[in-house]
Amino acid sequence: MTQSAELEQAPELIAAVDLGSNSFHMIICSVKDGQIKTIDRLKEMVRLASGLNEKNILDKVTQQRALACLERFGQRIQNFPDNNVRIVGTNTLRTAKNAEQFLAKAELALGYPIHIISGIEEARLIYQGVAHSLQSNANRRFVMDIGGGSTEYIIGTNTTPSQKESLRMGCVTVSNRFFTDGTISSSQFNKATIFVNQQLSSYKKLFNSHQWDEAIGASGSIRAIAKVITASQWSNDGITLQGLKKLKDHVLTCKHISEIQLPELDEERLPVFIGGLAILYATFQTLDIEQMSVSDGALREGLIYDYLGQISDHDVRSDTVNLLTTHYHTDTKQAESIKNTITNILAQSSSFLGAQTKLMTQYLTWAADLHEIGRNIAHSQYHKHGAYIIKHGDLAGFSQQDQTLLSTLISGHRRKIPTKKLAELHAPWNNSAIYMVIILRLAVLLHRNRSNTDLPEFKITLGTNKVSIEFPAGWLDNAPLTQADLNQETDYLAKAKFKLIVS
Repeated sequence: MTQSAELEQAPELIAAVDLGSNSFHMIICSVKDGQIKTIDRLKEMVRLASGLNEKNILDKVTQQRALACLERFGQRIQNFPDNNVRIVGTNTLRTAKNAEQFLAKAELALGYPIHIISGIEEARLIYQGVAHSLQSNANRRFVMDIGGGSTEYIIGTNTTPSQKESLRMGCVTVSNRFFTDGTISSSQFNKATIFVNQQLSSYKKLFNSHQWDEAIGASGSIRAIAKVITASQWSNDGITLQGLKKLKDHVLTCKHISEIQLPELDEERLPVFIGGLAILYATFQTLDIEQMSVSDGALREGLIYDYLGQISDHDVRSDTVNLLTTHYHTDTKQAESIKNTITNILAQSSSFLGAQTKLMTQYLTWAADLHEIGRNIAHSQYHKHGAYIIKHGDLAGFSQQDQTLLSTLISGHRRKIPTKKLAELHAPWNNSAIYMVIILRLAVLLHRNRSNTDLPEFKITLGTNKVSIEFPAGWLDNAPLTQADLNQETDYLAKAKFKLIVS
């Protein structure tokens, strides 16, 4: 947002939940005097990715296992205010074709909304968690996180990531694909590493060891490998290439994962251990990594720090919007006029809109900043071009649900109101976003002439399926274009089953 955000009081307790493709994690942190302390951790291996069939349908058995876990998580945070809980889903929930049906049940079990994030957003949050959790003097860090269904690679300096990639390969998917039923062989391990090398080949130059000063691993798979290598005395300096080779050679003496006997290796991790090892081993080879340290911080911690940024003076989503407005050369003066009118309408409508008014203000402000970015592509149908960019772009800080909402607002700010898309939005927006669209439409309409003249004071009333707007006597007679636009808007709103009354 271009307007300064009001600082909020940080909550005493914050919960972050990561619905990964292998494990579900939850951390609860206390916040005092700007310091964060983890006071509770919960983790369960759900192996969500194993429940995807060849058609990317999440099976019922896996869903039930996941829901049982979420009910336990939900009990722990049942008294937390909604704003104090951040829950994200990753690769499997990005991939599953029946994710929406599962999410409805999952949100009921948890009692809080779940946001699906892109692989690039996942990489950004992982880096935040690592950067805040690990003391390091390195100028440039390389961070790697092996999840159940994807692996993230990031390079950054201090708390700012500069390169981010998410590849669709994880410890669950690689284990299932190349080590069927737990069977181990040298040929299958070679096939697995070749597969990883193929996925990484396009990014070898971007992430090779010449591009950074220190390598850091940040996932359960990498931590498990580090523990085994250290306990086996194959390395006394984190994970090394030589240590990985010794671990690989040892594992390949086994014919089945059940035969793997290694110190500090939990039996629960056995089914996916070899997949994680293949990914890490191939990454070391491809990117010429000699040594990697391990961080306890990852996605969950990144969520905590990101949330604290949102309620303080640094919301990365506002930075993203500012970057987009610069990139697409938007008319910032026009956007400011529209935002002022939006603020006016919301102030007059707060009694009807209720507790959602504050959140609506945030999204409508972003929509006003971005509603014309499609003009950079083509003037005709520019609202559709802009909506496409927002829905399908990698927007730092935004979940997929956030981007869909913002995209729908932009697509609906002119011409036909997208009632079907509005009804398909994630709750609660499926019921209330129609009012946001109407507010944005009216604000844009009233500033269509891009005049430097201020609008007159007007009164507006929102109601169920009804909008009334009253201008000073005689003003509309001297604004024939606005009057014609409002007449047209009356027809558009009528098709959306809303009545617009203008006087």
